[in-house]
Amino acid sequence: MSFILALDQGTTSSRALVFDHDGTVRGLAQKEFRQIFPAPGLVEHDAEEIWASQLGVAIEAVARAGAAAADIAAIGITNQRETTVVWDRRSGKPIHNAIVWQDRRTAGECDLLRRQGHEPLFRARTGLLLDPYFSGTKLAWILDHVPGARTRAEAGELAFGTIDSWLVWNLTGGERHLTDASNASRTLLFNIHTGAWDPELLELLRIPAAVLPEVVDSSAVYGETAARFFASRIPIAGIAGDQQAALFGQLCDRPGMVKNTYGTGCFMLMHTGGRPVTSGQNLISTVACRLDGETEYALEGSVFSAGAAVQWLRDGLGIIRSSGEVEALAASVPDNGGVYLVPAFTGLGAPQWDPYARGAILGITRGTTAAHLARATLESIAFQSADLLEAMEKDSGTPLTELRVDGGATDNDLLMQFQADLLGVPVVRPQVRETTALGAAYLAGLAIGYWRDRAEIGRFWKVERTFTPAMERSEAAELRNCWSRALERAKGWATP
Repeated sequence: MSFILALDQGTTSSRALVFDHDGTVRGLAQKEFRQIFPAPGLVEHDAEEIWASQLGVAIEAVARAGAAAADIAAIGITNQRETTVVWDRRSGKPIHNAIVWQDRRTAGECDLLRRQGHEPLFRARTGLLLDPYFSGTKLAWILDHVPGARTRAEAGELAFGTIDSWLVWNLTGGERHLTDASNASRTLLFNIHTGAWDPELLELLRIPAAVLPEVVDSSAVYGETAARFFASRIPIAGIAGDQQAALFGQLCDRPGMVKNTYGTGCFMLMHTGGRPVTSGQNLISTVACRLDGETEYALEGSVFSAGAAVQWLRDGLGIIRSSGEVEALAASVPDNGGVYLVPAFTGLGAPQWDPYARGAILGITRGTTAAHLARATLESIAFQSADLLEAMEKDSGTPLTELRVDGGATDNDLLMQFQADLLGVPVVRPQVRETTALGAAYLAGLAIGYWRDRAEIGRFWKVERTFTPAMERSEAAELRNCWSRALERAKGWATP
């Protein structure tokens, strides 16, 4: 029997999963890595630690599946998307820590470009807004702040990549420098209409073309692993950014289908077919995937702090010992007691896009307990997702009939029920919740003929539980109104 190995490189951990032909997980390994916070609003990772942890869990997952390297038909990669790495082509060593998607250090640069009138151009070419969330200004910052980096970049001595590029470079022993179209579409440098790096945008952000990776399809054989890593060389055959991979894994492959992933952040995507949809609600247009040279698109809304807020309860406040304890603590009170948490630790994403917002807790009284704070934290995840869906419905003109969900936080029944209550539509949780990794596995398997087509893999998607709305719509509206009032108080707090 042969398997597909999916590498799921996330914001807080590196994971690897081995899937069989039925899409069942046969082996899994995970390792957390350090989060580096040099100053408020700044978030970094050690790219070499990411690589070492990802290779380690890959080897471990194959062993846990009772398989050998020769049993792995292909590798698929999915990754935290906008996180930016620049490395030396000769040594393979990063010249700076990876700057994480959550990082806000380039907010001022984005403000300047906006004042200069460039945002309409970026929006038209890339589908994105000018925000420090995306990779382009992070790359420019590294070239400007690491001594000699810009000169070396122009001479072709340096390579830029998002995490997928970094993993492929290392897995192939430096033979391939590439990224897929879904990851390229998150950089502020990629024209989603032409499917190529945009020279005018490169000039505006002062990015030498010599540092950029080749842009490839999301499903194709890109190369093989270097001989020193596994007993057999394994084809690398699928790449997609984590949220696009989840969209693919959830089989949301028709216009109007929507999924929401609950991870460190929350990311809601609606498939829009073979054309990008321009948002009037501060959502972004993005590449869903590129297969056989044909591009599919999606509308996306991004919440920066979802599971990260629960981690803050654990690591920052110490009111829970593990993230899994939050549901029981939150369920020990009947409601939030009037407490609202706005987890804008690194600003607000869609639809507000406020890099200067900061976290706030409103409605505290002497009767407020740790349980109320835990409940308010969970509810904040659902409130932010409801804001995204409302914007998405306005953009598309199509009311949602169901929301497909995935990610670690979907294990939390209290959160999923509250989400259904707020939205007023069923929330559908699949049997296999590892849909991000599964999407990467599907893309790799399709490239080598492990699966014939989407119709075949579509038969594997099954519902585990559907959460049906039980709250009166008037009550849901009042809760959302209070949330909106809290949200307004968190905006614009940090000094530009």
